[in-house]
Amino acid sequence: MKRVLITGGAGFLGSHLCDRFIKEGFHVIAMDNLITGDIRNLEHLFKLPNFEFYHHDVSKFIHVPGELDYILHFASPASPIDYLKIPIQTLKVGSLGIHNCLGLARVKKARVIIASTSEVYGDPAVHPQNEDYWGNVNPVGPRGVYDEAKRFQEAMTMAYHTYHKLETRIVRIFNTYGPRMRLNDGRVLPAFIGQALRGEDLTVFGDGSQTRSFCYVDDLVEGIYRLLLSDYAYPVNIGNPGEITIGQFAEEIIKLTGTSQKVIYKPLPTDDPKQRQPDITRAKEILGWEPKVSREEGLRITYEYFKSLPEEELYKAAYHRDFVKNQV
Repeated sequence: MKRVLITGGAGFLGSHLCDRFIKEGFHVIAMDNLITGDIRNLEHLFKLPNFEFYHHDVSKFIHVPGELDYILHFASPASPIDYLKIPIQTLKVGSLGIHNCLGLARVKKARVIIASTSEVYGDPAVHPQNEDYWGNVNPVGPRGVYDEAKRFQEAMTMAYHTYHKLETRIVRIFNTYGPRMRLNDGRVLPAFIGQALRGEDLTVFGDGSQTRSFCYVDDLVEGIYRLLLSDYAYPVNIGNPGEITIGQFAEEIIKLTGTSQKVIYKPLPTDDPKQRQPDITRAKEILGWEPKVSREEGLRITYEYFKSLPEEELYKAAYHRDFVKNQV
């Protein structure tokens, strides 16, 4: 049985990856320090003999006994409300964390795939964004802690690939949604659905003309799985090219939820990207991958998930354990 380590395994994407690798017959080791992850995302796996959980911060030395075939580095805060509150931890997981994962991979002779992001493109001057675009990022702006952590992570990974001949893969993830997202994580989709469920007006930042492209989580996981097992070492965009303005998206959520709230407008945050749409030509050619789940179907499933949560989840503020006070 092949063994895989998934860092950030209790998070939204990490937990879905744990499910996929269990389904594919792997022995799965999930690792998470639970700053933003939630152990409840993994509870259904604890009874399985081929699943383990390590409560650990990957920014510190990683020890995993036994053989490892694959390492998926998905540990990181991933939304503005997270990385603006814990900026130092965000930078550390993208620098010290990836260094530790790559070092472990060298010892274990494992293949590594890292979770990069469309945020490496910043506020793009090229549209749609393809993997050859170098980006337009403000390194000292409030979002720089996340964008530059991911850019450094890509550079470190490629250095290990070229210098140590390590087998590495880089996935650039675009906006993804689905069950297990946190309602309070600040991203637009859970924010809109949470406001609708609470009977609040929907808040659009800016004039609503900025765009996003939303990919359902099952499609994303399929793309990541194919990339890991491929022979391609350079970055690959995985996302849904179905672009929509935030204003249009707010109207879709109002229609989906059957609520009658208004849309209210607030100033756009600093360095917030105006456009986001993946060029997935490379994924189609190399992986034979493209998204299958329509936004209508994916939103319906996600809305049903959010409706099923206990009422207290609707009113819970984002919380980051004691790391908020103790960033060193």
